[in-house]
Amino acid sequence: MEQVVADGAIAVTVRVDTPDVTWAGATGTRDVGSPPPATTRGEFRVASNTKMMIATLVMQEVEAGTWTLDTLVDDVIPGLFPDHPDVTIRHLLSHTSGAPTGTDRMIVERMSDPSSIESQVAAIGLDYTEQDYLDAVNAVPWEHAPGEGFTYSNAGYVALGTLLEKVSGQEVAQLLKERVFKPAGMRHSSYPDEPGMRGHALRESFWDGMQWWSLAGFDPDVFSHAGAAVSTTQDLNTFTDALISGELFDPDLLPQMLGGSPLPTGYGLGVYAVPDPCVQPGEPQALLWGHDGLSFGTSSVALTSSDGTRQFSLAVTGRNLSADPEGLWDLNDVLVPVLLATC
Repeated sequence: MEQVVADGAIAVTVRVDTPDVTWAGATGTRDVGSPPPATTRGEFRVASNTKMMIATLVMQEVEAGTWTLDTLVDDVIPGLFPDHPDVTIRHLLSHTSGAPTGTDRMIVERMSDPSSIESQVAAIGLDYTEQDYLDAVNAVPWEHAPGEGFTYSNAGYVALGTLLEKVSGQEVAQLLKERVFKPAGMRHSSYPDEPGMRGHALRESFWDGMQWWSLAGFDPDVFSHAGAAVSTTQDLNTFTDALISGELFDPDLLPQMLGGSPLPTGYGLGVYAVPDPCVQPGEPQALLWGHDGLSFGTSSVALTSSDGTRQFSLAVTGRNLSADPEGLWDLNDVLVPVLLATC
């Protein structure tokens, strides 16, 4: 962790929970050039780790009989994707709908000068709506027909949030609070819709190759239901434990979530699998399940063992968005030791 900060990251926070080890640590500072140290209580933007939480809400609706995984989106909100009436709930969850991500197009359309960093920073500080996302992807050709490929799509999860709000009559922020954060015991997680990080939070900045750019004005609406959540390493471990243990919806549905993609991508329904590094030679293959998240200023990972006995999560603030392929620091320098620590 100290090496990653020495290489240029602003802060690193890590937590490991196993039957034999409970360990949390943080190093670096809360902001660029800021004396207050990062702490293990520090909240950070989890970005696409939010997708696991949205997928949990969707699976709860499957359990309730509101829809099935193969329900057509058009049957829930007619005309949501007017040129793609065959898209299903499963397609959106598994990123197999063919819809592009939408985020980049939406931001570029708001930039006064696409080549200007100032313009980019200003654009990600603007308000965006769910309809802005949908308009962005409905205005362009899709990557492939539903079910015939894998295209990672933020817009797909924005659409899922829209569907959840339609059938529940509640906003996603309230749904997450009542049906994910509270039952999982995530006491320091939130779903903000305005800029700003307070208290012990790890503030975001990015490096352009010459200077740091503050993201204090970043509006989480840029990621919306695909990545607006804020959490801590402890809460992420608590969440993945509750998820894989079947505490948040009918455990009989969990196999569908973990194996829900028709393609051999390793991506299920809002979660993906990686090989478990703790498997010894001659033992059967095992998997870790979870997700990662990349905001403009933070990288994060949260994974759990399939049996729910081991979890880890980490976050690194201070992303390198310059053209230098080597970057300032290597996530694997902290990720690999953390993975091995779970063994």
